[in-house]
Amino acid sequence: MTSAFHFLNCPPGFRCLMERPLTLPKCDVSSRANQVLIAELADRGPGVDTLAPVPAIPQPSARFSPSELLIGVCVGKSEQEYSPGETIFLQGDPANAVFYIEFGEVKLSVVSKNGKQAIVDILGENAFFGEGCLAGEPVRIATATAMQPSSIIRLEKRALLNLFQEAPSIAEEFITQLASRNLRMQADLADHIFNSSEKRLARLLLNMAKAAKRPGLIGVIPRMSQETLAEMVGTTRSRVSFFLNRFRERGFISYSRNAIEVNRTLLDALSPGKTTHS
Repeated sequence: MTSAFHFLNCPPGFRCLMERPLTLPKCDVSSRANQVLIAELADRGPGVDTLAPVPAIPQPSARFSPSELLIGVCVGKSEQEYSPGETIFLQGDPANAVFYIEFGEVKLSVVSKNGKQAIVDILGENAFFGEGCLAGEPVRIATATAMQPSSIIRLEKRALLNLFQEAPSIAEEFITQLASRNLRMQADLADHIFNSSEKRLARLLLNMAKAAKRPGLIGVIPRMSQETLAEMVGTTRSRVSFFLNRFRERGFISYSRNAIEVNRTLLDALSPGKTTHS
């Protein structure tokens, strides 16, 4: 098969190809929308040698999920489910793809030369990660590990760059996520420099909390080990245990079977002069 194709002016989502044979990946070619377009083009009579529907990328709604726009990507995309604790990629692995969380939660951690580990971020549903390859990063600088049952989409670098051109909304969402993450990491750095470990833990819980589900709650965090929280805060597990008990005694947080409920009163722990423990 030759790789030179002549494209005519066709409706959105289709390319009229003057070459045959042609094998296309199975995507949404059988969708109702594509079938209608095929019928309309057929009614126009001869004039093209081969009609090859190419999966159209749906336009986003007012509140869209990138998952909707990734449906039409066929080349350079794979999807895999991970169990809690399963590694997605390791620090030092080749960096040649970006990942997207359809559902679940992913931990990004780094290990120093002397073996000390630190958690740099925890990402949830609809988040991109592994974007360093777009900036020329040759190898991964962190390890990505699933914290909950997770479905992860892997997008090769070229496939994602092509998607940015075809669907600017994806590029906008991607840039928004990176900008928000950069601002949060700057705030984390200042937090580590200027605040006590108690305030750092309070801020971490507030940032991780989901949207409020009941009056008075900032949100609910899936239960995680005190070791994990200690690695994120930069303190010991015993100090985290001490502060969590204090937060619970003061009504700032409460425990359910598989979650930590964060109350709005935890904001009091961040008030100037409230706590001074390091």
